[in-house]
Amino acid sequence: MQCKQKGAPLRAVIFDCDGILVDTEPLHYRAFQKVLAPLGLGHDFDHYTEHFIGFDDRDAIIHAFREAGRQLEPAALEPLLEAKSRAMQELIEQGVPTFPGVVELVRELGARGVPLAVASGALRHEVDAFVRVLGLAGAFCAIVAADDVKRSKPDPETYAQALQRVRGAQGWSTLDPASCIAIEDTPAGIQSAHGAGLFVVAVTNSFPRSELMKADHIVGSLLDMDFSRMEMLVQQKQRESIGVQSK
Repeated sequence: MQCKQKGAPLRAVIFDCDGILVDTEPLHYRAFQKVLAPLGLGHDFDHYTEHFIGFDDRDAIIHAFREAGRQLEPAALEPLLEAKSRAMQELIEQGVPTFPGVVELVRELGARGVPLAVASGALRHEVDAFVRVLGLAGAFCAIVAADDVKRSKPDPETYAQALQRVRGAQGWSTLDPASCIAIEDTPAGIQSAHGAGLFVVAVTNSFPRSELMKADHIVGSLLDMDFSRMEMLVQQKQRESIGVQSK
């Protein structure tokens, strides 16, 4: 497969995982409840979707304790993370649902030679399992997961690392973030990708359009995205930036 040339308008596409590649929020919810409910910290799915989506596992557990006004001892956090991870792995092995158009888009972009990466708040072994279950092993030249960063989304570190790894994997000396597209589904993810300088396409899988307005472009489904459309969006943004600079 040929990689994109340095002068191509669209240099890379970086996918969020949960809520974009895979519809895992119901699985995360069930895994968290298995850990939190015995501690008296259980909640219903509506509360989860309103208050927990966008957190990585560490921040979600910290938030659950903080929300309940309870102290979380540092030594207790790692065992809770491990228990949630085990519960999630058991659910993943039973199958992972995706969203319409996802696998097709990944394969089309790959066939066009666009380098692809994942920038996720999930744990690395979970992301690897998701990609494997979807039949996309080998599709991504770089994966950045929660294990790889000190500061999770909305901090830009996740996307900044993904850009660095794509650049290294392609052997490029430079990689302009503005020529790369991030595909996200949460306000925290949009903020993270923008902070690293990427063009952001948001999908209304997890939040309504009204909460995703800071994205550069919003779609209801990845069925609305293809290689040509994505190149056009990047080119349009580049022309707008040139116009602003020339004024």
